[in-house]
Amino acid sequence: MALGLLWVGLVLLGALQTQAQDSTPNLIPAPPLRRVPLQPDFQDEQFQGKWYVLGLAGSEFNKEKHSQFKIYSTTYELNEDNSYNATSTLAWNQTCDHWLRTFIPTLWRGQFTLGNIERYTGIQRYILRVAATDYVQFAMVFFKKIYKHQEYFKITLYGRTKMLTPELKENFITFAKSLGLTDHHIIFAIPIDECMDE
Repeated sequence: MALGLLWVGLVLLGALQTQAQDSTPNLIPAPPLRRVPLQPDFQDEQFQGKWYVLGLAGSEFNKEKHSQFKIYSTTYELNEDNSYNATSTLAWNQTCDHWLRTFIPTLWRGQFTLGNIERYTGIQRYILRVAATDYVQFAMVFFKKIYKHQEYFKITLYGRTKMLTPELKENFITFAKSLGLTDHHIIFAIPIDECMDE
């Protein structure tokens, strides 16, 4: 009897393991934070304001699946406690959709965690890290989340305008590849005007 229960348990464990492997895509592992630069002497007041999302790179992105990725904006509003309210505005199904998050500062200037994380089902950890910015033209921001025990990461290329220069594009590609991503995982936004002036 005990041997029979052991076999049933092993069969169930094997089935669960196979199902888990089938449901988890082959993701590029998220780099440790020590490999991701942090903007020296981060200036939170200068970083706030409106940014356009010009490019994305990450373990979940691919050129075929996200070929119709359209530009959207994110506005960072600095609070008195040095946290940010971040509002993203994007065109979605003929309307302008708004998505609000709060990012709480950590011990490292330029690195933040997602506020009210318990509201986001399945997310165990979420980090925003400003890797590089000149505050007036561009920012490259690294995001890392642990969702249902799986690590994901992305890099966002922000611009203060909707214009993507060849130099900025090349710098973003180089940075993304330095973190293990390939051309297949790097996408650039299609410029649109819908919802951009909100």
